[in-house]
Amino acid sequence: MTETADSPVRLSVVDSPGQPSPTPALAELYRGFEKELLVPLWTEIGDLMPPHPRSKAVPHLWRWESLLALAERSGRLVPVGRGGERRAIALANPALGGRPFATPTLWAAIQYLMPGEDAPEHRHTQHAFRFVVEGEGVWTVVGGDPVPMRRGDFLPQAGWNWHAHHNAADRPMAWIDGLDIPFQYVTESQFFEPGRDRIGAAERTTPGRSRSERLWGHPGLRPVAFPGSRPATPLLAYRWADTDRALADQLALEAEGHVATVEPGHAAVRYVNPTTGGDVLPTIRVEMHRIRRGAETAPRRETGSSVYQVFDGSGRVTVGDVSWPVTRGDLFVVPSWTPFSARSEASASDSDSGALDLFRFSDGPIFEALRLDRSDVEGPST
Repeated sequence: MTETADSPVRLSVVDSPGQPSPTPALAELYRGFEKELLVPLWTEIGDLMPPHPRSKAVPHLWRWESLLALAERSGRLVPVGRGGERRAIALANPALGGRPFATPTLWAAIQYLMPGEDAPEHRHTQHAFRFVVEGEGVWTVVGGDPVPMRRGDFLPQAGWNWHAHHNAADRPMAWIDGLDIPFQYVTESQFFEPGRDRIGAAERTTPGRSRSERLWGHPGLRPVAFPGSRPATPLLAYRWADTDRALADQLALEAEGHVATVEPGHAAVRYVNPTTGGDVLPTIRVEMHRIRRGAETAPRRETGSSVYQVFDGSGRVTVGDVSWPVTRGDLFVVPSWTPFSARSEASASDSDSGALDLFRFSDGPIFEALRLDRSDVEGPST
């Protein structure tokens, strides 16, 4: 079936297995379908109901060095202000028709803010987060709460919350943004509203800890004055020191024979909503993985797509039939039901541990909510 401007439905009578034999009567029937904008299932079932997911996205890698260089040039040439809203440069999967989508459901971008700049306040229904692979000096302001951003920090922000950013440092800063823009775009559910052109002086302060951290950032504890669960996390910053310690402790306990990790030499943690223990955002799952020096993960495939960023270390990742060497900052896409594996390959410039740290976000909560989640591990790691 093809589509034209004159007729959005175009059926052809073909002599192929599983199709009725071509006859003048069949051709007349198909013309009747076209006229009434109807499509018979028997001509489309192979595309609509394949034996396994066939993602429109393809595996792809973006080098951090190249992204950062382009972001720096943008900082000199492109102002930040109302209208453009953000100096954010989205990853465009080469198989998605030029749309600024990393996968059919996930949006990822490098955002760049110059010294003294403010990104104006707005809000949108899309759920979002920021993750910092290097640098500091920017405060994101969510609902009037200034939150410092530093290397390794994960900063979630549920949809329809007012937010802005300000750079209080004397140097630029870059980070990655993740949102569910493609998902809300295809479901036609998105809303956007501009806020103030410039946030108030009280919100442009630079506290060491945000109010949300002072209230919610205590492991295993929650304030009694705030009972009940929330659909998204009220904690606006998950600090690298805590994430690093959790991963290191997992691998140490594995080495001591006390616990089993995800697989040998592969520790992982998931960022969770302290009011439910579930995912931080309704549509986005976020994790940090650490693969110790020399370890390799087993090829695994899942329904739903993921975007990874190398936080530290170096190694080699394999996505489907493609394999790349990766190092700090590099980003890559794993489409739905595409096997993925990673190996830590320490280089002279890596940290002492030689581990490969991978930041991952995915659309897992959507697939679980719809009971469409499925995974498969091809074999044991070596």
